[in-house]
Amino acid sequence: MAARTVGIIVACLLIAAMDITAGILGIKAEAAQNQAKHMRLWLFECKDPSHKAFTLGVAAATLLCAAHVLANLLGGCSVCTTDDLSRASPSGQCSLACLFITWVTLAVGLALLVIGTMSNHKSRASCGFTHHHYMSIGGILCFVHAGFSVAYIATGTAAFTA
Repeated sequence: MAARTVGIIVACLLIAAMDITAGILGIKAEAAQNQAKHMRLWLFECKDPSHKAFTLGVAAATLLCAAHVLANLLGGCSVCTTDDLSRASPSGQCSLACLFITWVTLAVGLALLVIGTMSNHKSRASCGFTHHHYMSIGGILCFVHAGFSVAYIATGTAAFTA
């Protein structure tokens, strides 16, 4: 096995590990948030912020961003224009599709993690609309991001070597 192939496999494993860890931290942050005292009346909820949920949410968001940056640096998608896309190989087109999906999952997952994290900030001890399951859904999207990031790197590498 060539050193380049081993390096790509190690990078894929690292990115997957970072995303999976971010997903687990997001789900644990949701669990910590649910343990905080709260009072609910229809759609409105008054709750005390959870410092543990806040720190776990920050860690999950940070790992998700770091994994995304690393995947984009290693992906190597070289399709830039629509002409390039129409002439690209199927693996190049698949690579671009995976790149697009990683950006979408990053945007949605990071937004959910940040909203859930900020609702547990010390200065946010107030009443408002419920933010249930934001961190756990953001954590699940971290798992989705892991799959598409690895697929992006694999197809990008295949398109580059073909």
